[in-house]
Amino acid sequence: MSGTPPDRVRLTTRERLILLVLLGAGFMFAVDFSILNVALPDVGAGVGLRRTALPWVTTAYMLPAAGFTLVFGRLADLVGRRRLFLGGTALLMAASLLGGFATAPGPLLAARVLQGFATAMATPAALSLLTSTFAEGAARDRALGLNGALLSGGFTVGALVGGSLVSLLSWRAAFFINVPVAVLILATAPALLVEGPRPGRVRLDLPGAVAVTGGLLTATYAVIEKNWISGAAAAVLLAAFLALERRAPAPLVPLPVLRRPTVAWGNLGGLVAFTMEPAMIFLLTLYLQGTLHLSPLATGFVFGVPGLASIGAGVLAGRFIGRHGARRVLTAGLAVQGLATLPLLLVGTSRPTALAILIPALFAGFFGHVSAIVAYTVTGTSGLPDAEQGLATGLTLLTQQVAVTSGIPILSAVAATRSGELAGTHLALAVDVTVTLVGAALIYRGLRPRTPATPASPAPPAGSAIAEPPAFMKPSAQPATLA
Repeated sequence: MSGTPPDRVRLTTRERLILLVLLGAGFMFAVDFSILNVALPDVGAGVGLRRTALPWVTTAYMLPAAGFTLVFGRLADLVGRRRLFLGGTALLMAASLLGGFATAPGPLLAARVLQGFATAMATPAALSLLTSTFAEGAARDRALGLNGALLSGGFTVGALVGGSLVSLLSWRAAFFINVPVAVLILATAPALLVEGPRPGRVRLDLPGAVAVTGGLLTATYAVIEKNWISGAAAAVLLAAFLALERRAPAPLVPLPVLRRPTVAWGNLGGLVAFTMEPAMIFLLTLYLQGTLHLSPLATGFVFGVPGLASIGAGVLAGRFIGRHGARRVLTAGLAVQGLATLPLLLVGTSRPTALAILIPALFAGFFGHVSAIVAYTVTGTSGLPDAEQGLATGLTLLTQQVAVTSGIPILSAVAATRSGELAGTHLALAVDVTVTLVGAALIYRGLRPRTPATPASPAPPAGSAIAEPPAFMKPSAQPATLA
């Protein structure tokens, strides 16, 4: 027999090019974030920024990136995903030029703020273009898997080449590297991306947008600066947002969407994955350089080489979801992430022993982590119409931003309760393991298939339809691959 095998999804040339453009944009944003982290000391020295003020280079980016992601995700549904994606990419290019030519702290921090806005604009638009281009099921699962692989690859590449790039050229290269990629995307994307239908006469819920943006901005600031007053203000603003959404004729976030088990539990999975793993990497970075006295370059290789496992996980995760279902892959990925962290409780001051434990554990942990990321993105964006994909992807990306922002301060505070650095690291890692495994168990239960309760009635005739879980939650007979 000839023809396409049942486990293979054929893509047109245009779909392949769309995938290349959207994944390339995500890769660019990931590399940019990772390289800037490596280049921070040189960036500060280059513009005369005091060492104590260096965290503001990251904070200036994170505040708008976290605060405006949800609003821009919903705006993508209302004003056009293609338009917002192209606008965000153009803004990133302009901000990168401003940062690359900066000679004083003011323009540099302004560039980072604009880069944060660009991220909030472009990333939910790009992800919703991806989920609306590829139909729910095998093709979308594989596309999101490749997206996870390239995002992980971007962070890994940034960590590995960032130091070398800055050393060989200048810290300004960390900004300028975005410009040719952005130009290429802006030159090719308009001819490939098609603006989908938009709801007519729907206005943005301005009071809700102001409340949620203010709440997320103050919450992010409260976590970064450990400011309890800002935390209280954030709680008030977010409570006001929920009250406004209940009464709004066209809410920014329809509350029934938040009550969907796939949205709620899927995003909880993302919150656990992104809160714990980056914080673990941060603590281990301090351990490798402070306790084991490794150089920054050697530290980059300790994380970078196992990071190749995360790229493999992104490629394979969509296939796993097709075979076993998103619920199982999400919870199994979290379980692997947590269990792989468990051996790290045994590391001490011996460099050979520590590296013998660390590198295999990081291989397994990164594989589980990225598998969970792909599965939570599939879960959180499935079962929703195309008209709400911007909102769904905005929620998943908001979860990521909030988690990455809050995880490091939380586990660092836990570690600080012990007098010794190694003892504090062990305690924080124990909390990491506990939270991750408990989260996996709760999510597995929360995403269990539900059969609606109905009054007793005669048995349905043979062949009639019965209530089933959504297709993406069920394993299929064969894994799907993109060809």
